[in-house]
Amino acid sequence: MIWSEIAIQTTQEANEAIANILHEAGAGGVIIEDPEVLARDFASPFGEVYELSPEDFPEEGIIIKAYLPVNSYLLETIEQIKLLINELPIYGIEIGKGTITVSEVDEEDWATSWKKYYKPVQISERFWIKPSWEEIPENNQQLVIELDPGMAFGTGTHPTTILCIKALEEVIKGGEEVIDVGCGTGVLSIAAAKLGAKNVLALDLDSVAVESAGQNIAINSVDNRVRVRQNNLLEGIDQQVEVIVANILAEVILRFIDSAKGLLKEKGYFITSGIINTKADLVREALEEAGFRIVKKLDQEDWVAFIAKND
Repeated sequence: MIWSEIAIQTTQEANEAIANILHEAGAGGVIIEDPEVLARDFASPFGEVYELSPEDFPEEGIIIKAYLPVNSYLLETIEQIKLLINELPIYGIEIGKGTITVSEVDEEDWATSWKKYYKPVQISERFWIKPSWEEIPENNQQLVIELDPGMAFGTGTHPTTILCIKALEEVIKGGEEVIDVGCGTGVLSIAAAKLGAKNVLALDLDSVAVESAGQNIAINSVDNRVRVRQNNLLEGIDQQVEVIVANILAEVILRFIDSAKGLLKEKGYFITSGIINTKADLVREALEEAGFRIVKKLDQEDWVAFIAKND
């Protein structure tokens, strides 16, 4: 089969929004070429895990790639993608160049070429993330999250995800009930369970993400403590929990802060990430207005996460 590769040069801020547009257009997965990984320093007692070439990355912004089958309505699909991306600035999401290029690839190339960007990596003091087809050193003593990103966005190594995992490491002591809003591939739900959470409810509006998260949760043998379901943010949820984590765009976080406050037990924690630093103050103010106390702010590159407490 012949596939069409859609490549969009944009900003880190628009990453999640454009990835979602591509999934809704029928893409089975996305590749994100972000030059910041070239300078990222992951502490590892095992030395260099992998090497990347600067030639594979853009000089400005990031490139998001997705693959669509070549069919009779492909041109209409591409035009719809362009339209939705060009509308993102209306919602305060900067898209940078926003240029879109299209090329054809054979199915064999499409199925394997993206894997060169995804290798095992130690993302924090306690966690490694690795794809299902790779191995890590046998003497590893850290926790391991195994992911197959082939069907939904997210390899678990984006700064917003890393910030959330570091925040979970600080607040999960064992026995907590957790809600993961916008779970994607399920990486945060898996991390919470491996850190000792008693049970986790993973929620995502995207049915593809729900399916992928379910598979990853099973691969990591935490399906006895993690449930995944399709849901729009926290609508219809009445479970009281100790921790709510959300790695979503700032604009979306602002929509359900009050709902999160109502579902958190006293002294519970609300972890928010996916926040570009230019919108950090906006989210902080909304959290404090809702009655949360900011316990900690975490930063990485252009991204911010907050640990807020329901005092």
